[in-house]
Amino acid sequence: MNQNRNTSVNEKIFLGIDPGTTVMGYGLIKVVGKQMEFMQLNELMLKKYTDHYVKLKLIFERTVELIETFHPDEIAIEAPFFGKNVQSMLKLGRAQGVAMAAGLSREVPVTEYSPKKIKMAITGNGNASKEQVARMLQSMLKLKSLPKNLDSTDGLAAAVCHFYNQGRVESGKNYSGWASFVKQNPNKIK
Repeated sequence: MNQNRNTSVNEKIFLGIDPGTTVMGYGLIKVVGKQMEFMQLNELMLKKYTDHYVKLKLIFERTVELIETFHPDEIAIEAPFFGKNVQSMLKLGRAQGVAMAAGLSREVPVTEYSPKKIKMAITGNGNASKEQVARMLQSMLKLKSLPKNLDSTDGLAAAVCHFYNQGRVESGKNYSGWASFVKQNPNKIK
């Protein structure tokens, strides 16, 4: 259960996740009224693990840990982009699914956004580079410095995109729980 510690109705916390099996980037923002405040950004480094299932377990555990520590009201996840390598797509989809399952298991609503939608929300250009997105976030949220790897800023960008798209049902796929996920994805259920 999401034991929301936020006392103000006008205060929300958004967790943004850029899922990956090599690096999972994440960022958190607090929304007070109509203003965003930076909370944290970081990465879960998975390169040293060779077992794909161990990586998925670690993604699930870190996501649950973030939920239990920061009590986000909502989670925004970057959807895997369509690439030519089917194996990579499968692994990314699993990483995304595990992060989504962690949120849904704690009854935190999850919304997914395409990479283009996130880039558009942050920079106004759906084809912006990771560096352009990171610099825009640095300016918006008054970050002193940027991390070496930009996976964490991609996670933060998902949270900021969600802030800009609040209340717009068409913004992404939104799941409020398992029943909602099953209803919106009958082809994924056997």
